[in-house]
Amino acid sequence: MLARAEVEDFLFHETALLDAWRLEEWLALFTEDAVYEVPTAGSADDADSAKSLFYIADDYSRLRARVKRLMSAAAHSEFPRSHTARMLGNVRILRQEQGRAEIGCTFITYRSKRSKTDAFFGHHRYVLDSHGELRIASKRSFLDADNLRPQGRVSIIL
Repeated sequence: MLARAEVEDFLFHETALLDAWRLEEWLALFTEDAVYEVPTAGSADDADSAKSLFYIADDYSRLRARVKRLMSAAAHSEFPRSHTARMLGNVRILRQEQGRAEIGCTFITYRSKRSKTDAFFGHHRYVLDSHGELRIASKRSFLDADNLRPQGRVSIIL
């Protein structure tokens, strides 16, 4: 059984990797069958990427390609890269069974680029695999705003 402090330490490590733009190390936190999803702003927690439009609906292969693209100069929206600062709160273990834990937390991600700062806020829902080393089996980042204005897009990993 995972303790909340262990989960918090893992999630804080994840956010530090993202803020430092250490995306390959961040990707290594995921299981090989993982998914990373960002439903459209204001979506319900039970939104299904097979039935609804999502901003991002990546399996592990697509997530690896996303990281590779973001690390290259070909990612025009993130070259040069944004500067970010992430904060997590209200970390809760929602359920644990058979080596997996469902985790919920709130987030705010500040993104600064070209003299403009945007704030993305919402909540994450994780499934963490605790068989051996703790890893992310699923991450869903829900934007709690009802639209993307004034940002207009999500070009960073939340």
